[in-house]
Amino acid sequence: MGKTIVSLILIALLAIFVTSVSPVYDFSEAKPFSGPDIFNPYRGGESDICWKRANFHTHTRVKGILNECEYWPAETDEAYRKFGYDIVTFSNHNELTLHPYDSLLQVNVYEHGINLFKYHKLVFGCDEVNRFDHLIPLFASQKQFQLDLLGKESDFIQMNHPLRTTGTSKSHMQKLGGYRIMELDSGKSTENEYWDWALSAGHYSFGLANDDLHYPDKPSRIAVRCNFLHCPSARYEDIKETLLGGCYYAMRIPDYGHGDWEVKYARNRNLPSVEKIGLDGETIYIALSRQADSIKVTGQDHTTLSLARNSSAASYTMRDNDPYARITAYFPDGEVIYTNPFARYDASVAQTPYMAPAHTVNIPLTILFNFTLLVLCAGVILTFYKTVIKW
Repeated sequence: MGKTIVSLILIALLAIFVTSVSPVYDFSEAKPFSGPDIFNPYRGGESDICWKRANFHTHTRVKGILNECEYWPAETDEAYRKFGYDIVTFSNHNELTLHPYDSLLQVNVYEHGINLFKYHKLVFGCDEVNRFDHLIPLFASQKQFQLDLLGKESDFIQMNHPLRTTGTSKSHMQKLGGYRIMELDSGKSTENEYWDWALSAGHYSFGLANDDLHYPDKPSRIAVRCNFLHCPSARYEDIKETLLGGCYYAMRIPDYGHGDWEVKYARNRNLPSVEKIGLDGETIYIALSRQADSIKVTGQDHTTLSLARNSSAASYTMRDNDPYARITAYFPDGEVIYTNPFARYDASVAQTPYMAPAHTVNIPLTILFNFTLLVLCAGVILTFYKTVIKW
């Protein structure tokens, strides 16, 4: 028994050390957004295109014995359609899932990450799955290394559920870049402070709120988060253009009916919504379909810039020292709407405030770090030989 325990401990340590290999980066200094112009993610949002309801983080049954959901893609898709969803993508762990009935609606996306810290990403527009992962992604450089690898072989990346990722810190969020979307409302908090940590450091991203569905048969797990996209169709090229353009908003939805499916279906067909949103000069504005308890404008360092109470509309004029502003609307029954950020930039230089990450490899530290891992691996193997094989 003792020999078995020692063997398992040594094998686990070896797996951790072997999968920890990574460059060590020098990260660029955090710089708030700046420039003479204000980026409006909702430009063109007042056209006749209908808003489409979507969930992008969805697990289903797959072939094989390792499953996180008991329902096949067709069954899961049908469950969402009953709530009025127009777009459902299947993001199983390290596996590309085919659309169950229409190849024109195929979206190649998977959830990357099987590590112990739940550092997961949605990888969009890839041809195959990248299975490299750090068993324990402890350092910012390891996390950035994954983003760099995945970014080279995909269209774009979403950083998943930061509040449920062990090791999420303000320091890491201020350093990491290369993702285009942040998953919002990924825990009990509706504040999304981790998003502001990144935005305040100059890492621009849009926001999506998803169910991260595993149990479509449980009313408390399905249709409790969603997104509304100003998108002409449910085909990938249109979805891609919309997700990278920013004309969408995310939403938290209560578990209407608390087990009464008919109530849940009915209430989901009558959600509060955004009627108007945009930018007029230096002023951002929003108009809602019904009165909210409060409409909050959040800016640099998670600061509340403006708060309107008991209103269906709000506006805020951005000052010269406001790098960005985003809007959150809280409704009496528990619904919450999250908008994408309006941010300063120079329109003559870039189309959006997003900037590709500018970190560089620190060669001496990279050599030292990986040599240390090599020494640790050798030590584990030697210990295994002495204490297990010669036991």
